[in-house]
Amino acid sequence: MRVGLLGGSFNPAHEGHAHIARTALKRLGLDKVIWLVSPQNPLKSADGTASLAARMASARSHASGPGMIVSDLEARLGTRYTLDLIRTLRARYPTVRFVWLMGADNLAGFHRWRGWDEIMRLVPVCVVARPGWGLQGRLAPAARRFAWARRPASEARRLATSRPPAWIYLPAPLNYQSSTAIRARTGG
Repeated sequence: MRVGLLGGSFNPAHEGHAHIARTALKRLGLDKVIWLVSPQNPLKSADGTASLAARMASARSHASGPGMIVSDLEARLGTRYTLDLIRTLRARYPTVRFVWLMGADNLAGFHRWRGWDEIMRLVPVCVVARPGWGLQGRLAPAARRFAWARRPASEARRLATSRPPAWIYLPAPLNYQSSTAIRARTGG
């Protein structure tokens, strides 16, 4: 089984998240994409963060279609960091081929995540283009450090079975929605 892991606050979820999930599902040949709704992003303030239940509902409203699952697994496991979550999933499901999914905006700040270099060594990573982040993402510390492990987009369907570190940057039609912009418009 090939499973994409799309983690985030989803505060709120939006069509840009769905675009990343659908793009990865199709182009990587994944069986499922799990939207992992974080109880609280350690790099963001809890101020202005909707409840976990509200963010789960928001994610469910956008994660429609076959192969999409919304989960509060991180809260149920008590993990706080992506690294711990990935370690746990790999230990519990050793035959599943996990791929971490993110937008290019996340790649730009990936080096701030706890154990980001180990994450790159534990699972293949798929980065989907996001408006305004293409160059910043591809020049980010993680992209530079693991430049040798980058695979061409033409090898997308082999990423899940690639031995990490392996990552891919997928050009895709751009979706301009962002949680920050939505919160600014709605005052949330």
